[in-house]
Amino acid sequence: MNKAYKFRISPNNEQKILFAKTFGCVRFIYNRMLSDKIKYYQETKQKLNNTPAQYKEEFEWLKEVDSLALANAQMNLQKAYNNFFRSPKIGFPKFKSKHRNRNSYTTNNQKGSVAIENGCLKLPKIGLVRLKQHRIIPSDYKLKSVTVSQTASGKYYASILFEYENQVQEQQLQNFLGLDFSMHELYKDSNGNEPEYPRYYRKAEKKLAKEQRKLSHMQKGSNNRNKQRIKVAKLHEKVANQRKDFLHKQSRQISNAYDCVCVEDLNMQAMAKTLKFGKSVIDNGWGMFVTFLKYKLEEQGKKLVKVDKFFASSQTCSCCGYKNSETKDLSVREWTCPQCGTVHDRDVNAAINIKNEGMRLVFA
Repeated sequence: MNKAYKFRISPNNEQKILFAKTFGCVRFIYNRMLSDKIKYYQETKQKLNNTPAQYKEEFEWLKEVDSLALANAQMNLQKAYNNFFRSPKIGFPKFKSKHRNRNSYTTNNQKGSVAIENGCLKLPKIGLVRLKQHRIIPSDYKLKSVTVSQTASGKYYASILFEYENQVQEQQLQNFLGLDFSMHELYKDSNGNEPEYPRYYRKAEKKLAKEQRKLSHMQKGSNNRNKQRIKVAKLHEKVANQRKDFLHKQSRQISNAYDCVCVEDLNMQAMAKTLKFGKSVIDNGWGMFVTFLKYKLEEQGKKLVKVDKFFASSQTCSCCGYKNSETKDLSVREWTCPQCGTVHDRDVNAAINIKNEGMRLVFA
């Protein structure tokens, strides 16, 4: 199995220049190879299999950076290129802009070319970079690759991928929990609990709007505009980090307490586009939460079950099974079952139905 750890790195000024050069070369080789593929296909109606080595004679400065970083850029391009021909719905690969605020490249470990040594990360062509290692790496983990990235605020991170043998024993599924997506509280579970999500973006929205307004009034290319851009980027990063921290803690609590968690298989991107509550959908990070929950459960031999999104969880009485079509209206937050007289909280009732449906799928 593979597992990635993300660490903050602190390069010196010389190493920052080398990182910038590598980011630029990776972007250049990606764009140049894509341009040549497009031109070749227009002329011959055939695919072009080009490699970074073909460009090093013409552009000798490509030899100054890690060759594996260029090779990984080629692999990423080839994968995106082939995926388009398999399914045009995926979309054609796009050129990378040098004005992007986020840069990254990936290199592989070959015979110890990448290693963690004495609080530093060893990288090809870069050397030893100071590493803020916040967790211990088990001795049986084998380092495979590392992805170095720079955020919009100028911080550098290294996502290090390890390979290890993991014999996870599947747990006997006894404790089940159903979760129903909630616009404001993130979710409501089948026990009637809710996490009371703090809505970090909404709290920071006024401050963000103020700082972004200042940024829009500044002259492009000026030092003051760059300083303000970094300030705005830091605010966005803070919101994202707060959200991620909250979701990690919630998913850890649930994965430790339950053997199987049942959720609806929702398309959050479609919901964000079609509903007028797009900001709330994006702010609570339900998709990220489900991803965290899934891998945390699987690490312990537990299970995440996804119920079909067309399952009528909100319309069905969890006590007698009566289907109430009036609850299609999202404004109905509480309703009484006409058949058995049970008073339902809309979201809790839906969570119970999701739990029951998930149990049915598991034991079917």
